[in-house]
Amino acid sequence: MQCCLLICITKGLIFLPRKKKEKYFGSYRKFNSSSKFIYLILHTKAQSDQINQIIQLFNKPSVWFALGLKSVFSRSTKFSYRVFVGKHNLVEEEAGSKAILPEKIIVHEKWHPIFVAFGNDIALIKLSEPVTLSDQVQLGCIPAPGTLLTNLYPCYITGWGRVYTGGPIADKLQQALMPVADHATCSQSDWWGIAVRTSMVCAGGDGIIAGCNGDSGGPLNCKNAEGFWEIHGIASFVSGFGCNYEKKPTVFTRVSAFNSWIDQVMLNN
Repeated sequence: MQCCLLICITKGLIFLPRKKKEKYFGSYRKFNSSSKFIYLILHTKAQSDQINQIIQLFNKPSVWFALGLKSVFSRSTKFSYRVFVGKHNLVEEEAGSKAILPEKIIVHEKWHPIFVAFGNDIALIKLSEPVTLSDQVQLGCIPAPGTLLTNLYPCYITGWGRVYTGGPIADKLQQALMPVADHATCSQSDWWGIAVRTSMVCAGGDGIIAGCNGDSGGPLNCKNAEGFWEIHGIASFVSGFGCNYEKKPTVFTRVSAFNSWIDQVMLNN
């Protein structure tokens, strides 16, 4: 198993034609704030009150992480960024939390800033200094190359995104169980259809619990057979009709489709 820090590049919303037989569900997430997963949060220096990205440490030299967010990687932006490790509550000072400057940001060369469904929604950030591991900051494992989870495999989404469609951003780190919807299910015509690729993984879709705006770049954590947590997904996009739209599960970049790319970027940088 390997580790680094992973990221998704977009805050994606995809609009599909509404079908009459589909019922709209209010975007409400039965999350709790007792998450034990450790994350990073990325801010722009010039907009320190605006959350730009949620990130998690992976398992390699602890100077790397990955994410996904298009506004961060606009060619015209000149903002500086800070990566916060060990954060749980966004509005309080927390012991064990630390801000680290990035040294370098590497965006996947095939990522398209406009069309989220083209995939490759991933980037790597090299930190300017190593992360010190502690009770508050730990590594998460990357699954083996090509790993595919079975339908309804139990996984957890975590983040500080909106608590419902159009609602406020959470102050405390939120977590919710979201079973995987395998590709055969997620690519059905009344689900995401051709908008979802094999390099993606879907979770949720029950119209009750889902990721939402602001969760982009956050992880989909799943426990493997040996009892270790692996980061199988990086939140990429939700439906433009609402975060909890039935049969439109949260779509993640599938980490196990990018092992070679991650290794190559880290080797060359």
